[in-house]
Amino acid sequence: MKRLPKFLLSAAMVATMATSFSAVMAATPPDTLVQAWQSDDIISLDPAEVFEMNASEIIGNTYERLITYDIKDVSKISGQVAESWTVSPDGKTYTFKIKPNRKFASGNPITAEDVVYSLQRAVALDKSPAFILGQFGLTKDNMKDKIKQTGPLELTFEVDKPYAPTLVLYCLGNSVASIVDKKLLTQNEKDGDWGYNWLKTKYAGSGPYIMRDWKANEVLVLERNPNYEQKTPLARVIYRHIKETASQRLLLEKGDVDVARSLNPEEIAAVSKNPDITVQSAPKGTVYYLGLNQKNPNLAKPEVRQALKYLVDYQAIADTIMKSKGEVHQNFLPKGFLGAESNNPYKLDVAKAKELLAKAGLKDGFSVTMDTRSTAEITGVAQAMQATFAQAGIKLEILPMDSKQALTKYRARQHDIYIGNWGSDYQDPNSNADTFAANDDNSDNAKAKPLAWRNAWDPGPLTAKTRAAVMERDAEKRAQMYKELQKAVLDDGPFVIFLQQTEVAAVRKNVQNFVLGPSFSDNDVSQAKKN
Repeated sequence: MKRLPKFLLSAAMVATMATSFSAVMAATPPDTLVQAWQSDDIISLDPAEVFEMNASEIIGNTYERLITYDIKDVSKISGQVAESWTVSPDGKTYTFKIKPNRKFASGNPITAEDVVYSLQRAVALDKSPAFILGQFGLTKDNMKDKIKQTGPLELTFEVDKPYAPTLVLYCLGNSVASIVDKKLLTQNEKDGDWGYNWLKTKYAGSGPYIMRDWKANEVLVLERNPNYEQKTPLARVIYRHIKETASQRLLLEKGDVDVARSLNPEEIAAVSKNPDITVQSAPKGTVYYLGLNQKNPNLAKPEVRQALKYLVDYQAIADTIMKSKGEVHQNFLPKGFLGAESNNPYKLDVAKAKELLAKAGLKDGFSVTMDTRSTAEITGVAQAMQATFAQAGIKLEILPMDSKQALTKYRARQHDIYIGNWGSDYQDPNSNADTFAANDDNSDNAKAKPLAWRNAWDPGPLTAKTRAAVMERDAEKRAQMYKELQKAVLDDGPFVIFLQQTEVAAVRKNVQNFVLGPSFSDNDVSQAKKN
């Protein structure tokens, strides 16, 4: 294994620096960006496994992919590691040429062999995001035939059907398709694990920053990659896990951190009046929703599913608890996506909800639990829903837990109601349609596990309609297909979608070029600098 450059800090030094700023200085170092956020959803830093929002941001700043896009106009697709590409006449084979003279952080050259290895590795490991590549007919058995090196800097990627090319390219720009250093991982492989157990906490990429050190629920440190083609203005970026939003605000105002990422609406309003702080925001391709487990016999009743949609005070949540951090949105496609609907037909209507509950044989209501991540926003929204559910006789017990615990339970279909958010995996409507409106196998041991599966919902004909929409090349016709899918899920699906997220960050005024993008993996610190 090649050693990282000697100038990098030791893990002990990093931890000491990250935890002692407030004790030893009133301002962060000029070559270091320090962020305060809540990062307890980070489970792994292997790009083949990462499927959480905060970890996606880290991957976006530390790894590269074949494809990228302009975050100001996501329709503008370009190469990142790829120099160029072509698509065969039958629409099924993509040929990529790799940019020459590129290096990993280790110093190893980036070749087509690394790209092929990376894509095959993601398919073979078959972790949560593997379906993003698997949807193109790739399996452990055929991946070596479908993903081939054809030259030192050339490879082919074969899909099973002539999908809309933008879908394929967006997916190859996703975190799961990140390029990893084959030589480095092979040296750290044990028992044929593709280096997985090593990479969960280590780094093997070529992005602008190196993932230098991670201590779960404490600190994560990025260091400048000396082999990156464009030197980062800052030497390092430190993410401090600060659970309490009031503590984040205090640290920001004192200058002990440069960016606060998790402030509540009242704190955002307060710091916006501080002349030393600016507030940045960006709409995200992320929706907040309730997932209603259809294994619960009460939640499986269509009248109950619809009743709960009338027991949410959408506007009050947007105007108070989530003020400046989201807007009312009830469809599974976020605004900005092809075919996205903006109609919001549901509003708090207790009488209507009671009528529906009576039709379901539950006129006196019922008891149910909600798994709730222990963040101020989610807890506040859950408590608001607890109050409005009670007006119709539904006794909602809130079960607070950390993000990792809540996600693990949710992914095992062991919840009643889960409250959370879903960020689109790529900038194509299939990203959300495939998880909210399709479920090929509803059995407990299913291979693909979209949100419909997590909530034990068989959407019937909607699965086939979702598969048809992804093949439609006419953009107008395709958009109409997604509108129909959204209406079907809105009317009958086990999801109470209530908000589209606006991400907000409070930033010290001496920080420049800190970028919030349309997805969490697009949040960019590669050109951030300090005056």
